[in-house]
Amino acid sequence: MRRPGKMAKSLGALAFWLGVWALLAWIVDRELLLPRPVTVARRLAALVVTAPFWRVTAVSLGRILLGAVLGAAGGVLTAAGTSRYRFLDAVLSPLLSVIRSTPVASFILLVLIWVGRDILPCVIVFLMVLPVVWGNVSTGVAATDRQLLEMARVYRFGRWQTVRRVYAPSVGPYLLSACHTSLGLAWKAGVAAEVLTVPALSVGRQLFEAKLYMDTAGLFGWTAVVVLCSLVLEKLFTALIRRLGRRRMLGGTEI
Repeated sequence: MRRPGKMAKSLGALAFWLGVWALLAWIVDRELLLPRPVTVARRLAALVVTAPFWRVTAVSLGRILLGAVLGAAGGVLTAAGTSRYRFLDAVLSPLLSVIRSTPVASFILLVLIWVGRDILPCVIVFLMVLPVVWGNVSTGVAATDRQLLEMARVYRFGRWQTVRRVYAPSVGPYLLSACHTSLGLAWKAGVAAEVLTVPALSVGRQLFEAKLYMDTAGLFGWTAVVVLCSLVLEKLFTALIRRLGRRRMLGGTEI
């Protein structure tokens, strides 16, 4: 019942900001500085019907998705290790805090020394996602109900049963929150890496060339592609996490 109302609000907000954009473009009246929404829409429509557009978008999406998945998996495994072993936490926590605090541009330039520009966006996304997931999952592990853990010991749950039936329901919301946060960050970091390193097939290269040739409408159009891909990826990823979490919660109620 709430979804139509929520969708109407979203569409209303979108229409409002499109109106503001159109008004500002009319006031500026210079397409080079601020193109009209209809100009950007036409440019985007012209891009969408070409095969290179889908090839470039798919390659960038694949790089960033791979980096995000590896970063999320690495964050979960690292959180499991640092939560169980204090010495591992003492060794890795400062490093992960440094990674989380270091500017993306610095990482891009540093990592470019060691890896090729085609692999770099994937590595940067991995480095951006890992500490976010690690921090949230570690918090979820620490917040797990000790009484449930004691019950698991009483019922002689194995390690996997304890993870599936006790830890997973507790950590699930924290992991979901990490996915919401890190996926947006992943796209920003990944595309920034592509803009600075200009791989042959990448959305970042298209943004760089649009800026180079002063194609403002194209720059806005490719930016819209980045935003849409980020939103779609976030929805798909969080839907997957919710489904897995729901199944594990159901499994966790069985004693």
